[in-house]
Amino acid sequence: QAQSKPNAEKSLELLERIAQAGMETGLRIGLAYEISDRDGPQAAAAGLAENADAVRFCRKQGGEYLRGLIGLHASFTLSDETLARAAALAADLGTGCHIHAAEAESDQDDCLARHGVRVVERLRRRGILGPKTIAAHAVHVDRSEIETLATSGTMVVHNPQSNLNNAVGIADIVAMTTAGVLIGLGTDAMTMDMLEELRVALWAQHYGRREPDQGFMEANGALFFGNPTIAERIWGLPLGRIREGGPADVILVDYDPPTPLDTGSVLGHLVFGVSQSAVDTTIVAGRVLMENKKLRLDIDEERVAARSRELAAALWKRF
Repeated sequence: QAQSKPNAEKSLELLERIAQAGMETGLRIGLAYEISDRDGPQAAAAGLAENADAVRFCRKQGGEYLRGLIGLHASFTLSDETLARAAALAADLGTGCHIHAAEAESDQDDCLARHGVRVVERLRRRGILGPKTIAAHAVHVDRSEIETLATSGTMVVHNPQSNLNNAVGIADIVAMTTAGVLIGLGTDAMTMDMLEELRVALWAQHYGRREPDQGFMEANGALFFGNPTIAERIWGLPLGRIREGGPADVILVDYDPPTPLDTGSVLGHLVFGVSQSAVDTTIVAGRVLMENKKLRLDIDEERVAARSRELAAALWKRF
């Protein structure tokens, strides 16, 4: 989720750069700008316009590779008016929203103090929730809010490393899964390794629930069932399955199991074995992007890395 800027044209250029880079790599990418009222109503309005342009751009230029959502920051930085306008915009464009929901207790405290309701209820009343919307984090949600997330069909993405890093708490994905909430697993930019995130998710549930036998199926389910289901809703493609006529998005991992690998042990192997191995081959839409751990793309990796370091240093000086 990129953060919005008051200048919509400037930010749209950023979107185009991200989208073009994504298309060069051949990966599927979902894009959203992060709207908030922190910089005033004009910036919020510009952010709404950016998101509308972003969704249209992804739909027109991205084919089956790019998708756009209406990006929102969090309840405590968004006015009722901006939430309502975002919900209407999402409905008009036939897409959903991406919002940080109850990531920290302070989000709930602010919502209760200023609006008299909890975060999820406020989002429900403003039309943000629904089967196309992603509520990121959902760390501090009570039983009533979990039921609302479930009945509205809202997708929740759990980001355990980010939550632990920010010391905001551990989302109870066991309770949410039991209630029927669709849970996915994310990284919030803490890592590029989803299996690393899976391991942390599992251990976080052990600690959060004070039981070492809790959360195994829920953590695995978030990655191997929840994420494909979320992607399928957003892309409209049968992702996460290997079948004739499917999108053919596949990775091959360099893993030689020291113990039997079968239907009864596969999840254990994924958490404790495959997670320690390297991805050998990456295929998207049937196109081989990496093979034998080497990119098969016309991209100069050393030049890109050098340019990235140069731009990062220049950006840091601007701060």
